Amino acid sequence: MSSTPSGATPAAALREQVHRLLDAADAHGGLAPIVQAGHPVLRAVAQPYDGQLDAAELGALVELMRRTMHAAPGVGLAAPQIGLSLALAVVEDPGMVDPDVEQVRERPRLPFRVLVNPRYEAVGDQRVSFYEGCLSVVGYQAVVARHRSVRLTGTDETGRTLDEVLTGWPARIVQHETDHLGGTLYLDRAELRSLSRADELGARWAGEPRPETAARALGFPLH
Repeated sequence: MSSTPSGATPAAALREQVHRLLDAADAHGGLAPIVQAGHPVLRAVAQPYDGQLDAAELGALVELMRRTMHAAPGVGLAAPQIGLSLALAVVEDPGMVDPDVEQVRERPRLPFRVLVNPRYEAVGDQRVSFYEGCLSVVGYQAVVARHRSVRLTGTDETGRTLDEVLTGWPARIVQHETDHLGGTLYLDRAELRSLSRADELGARWAGEPRPETAARALGFPLH
């Protein structure tokens, strides 16, 4: 993250950083670099969005995040992952090709959407365990027990209020991306005995509808 001019207001500093990201992306295929674990921005609490950007700036930032997420590829991207400490995330998931896996994982298609100042709270006590990866922890994956259902609140990029209950994989994605905005990585919540490389063996572990073989082989519990 670059330094800002002395005396600049927080809003002006944020706008300057956004413009630098956009300018740099124009020179590098329209994408933003994704920062990796160890970068301080991933461990900071992101500042709330309260209108620091005008509509055109916000729209350009959202589009940059969408392109970067798709190119990675990923199903979610939070602003801190491109070095911007702002409570903003984008999500989109095409779902599963295999209907049996989709049913077990409760992973339907999740259309593209923008989350501004999102928060979640558990609905019920049920947790479920699946492998997760992260665009900011390249090359690894681990099992995380997440709330099966959550209540999502916040707004979208137009200011429309969000207040809904999500279940299954959409709830998992929202939890993962919202955690980024609080300085939490998925590894902080993971069963560390499940940690594996995203290689051929790891693909087998993560390819099961539920990671039961990995749990037996590596010795970790499943919810």
